[in-house]
Formats: sequence, structure tokens, C-alpha cells
Amino acid sequence: MMEKKSTHILNASSNLLGFSLIIITSLKITKISGNTHLDEFAGIACLLFSCSCFFSFMAIRTKNGKRESKYETIADYLFLIALFCIVLAVLIMTVKIID
Repeated sequence: MMEKKSTHILNASSNLLGFSLIIITSLKITKISGNTHLDEFAGIACLLFSCSCFFSFMAIRTKNGKRESKYETIADYLFLIALFCIVLAVLIMTVKIID
């Protein structure tokens, strides 16, 4: 039987949501968000991590096994896409620092 990933997704998504918000806040404070797409990637990641948290929570709370699997799969894919957005933001920031 497949191990439930919902609790892990919820934990990781909520932590990375905070990380994304720190990225956006630091970009606004330093005023370097105007000439890069960092804040857009971080903003999209925030939305996706929030949705991933929601669906993983719904997967934990539902009693229907079929619905639980569906919510968990949605949360998993949203988490993966958001993680990709964060990686792009970090790569852009690294290139910006090196230049």
C-alpha cells in the first residue's frame, strides 16, 4: 500500500511558503525586484504553495479514500511546480549576485 504523503507535503509547503514570502519581502526592501522576474516567480510559488497546503490538508481531513488520493495528487503536483518556481528564482538571484 502507498504511504500517505499529505502530512509531508503540508509541512514542506508551509515552510517553503514562508521562504517564498521572505524572498518577496527582501526583494521589496532592497528594491531590486524591478529589473528581474524574481518577485513574479516567488509570487507564483506563494500561490502554488498555498494551494498545495490547502489540498494536502483536505486530503488529511477527508474520509473518502478516492477523494483523499485525488487531493494528495493535486497537492503533490502543485508542490512540484512551486518548487520549480523557487529554483528559478534562486538561479536568477545567483546570476544577479555573480554579475
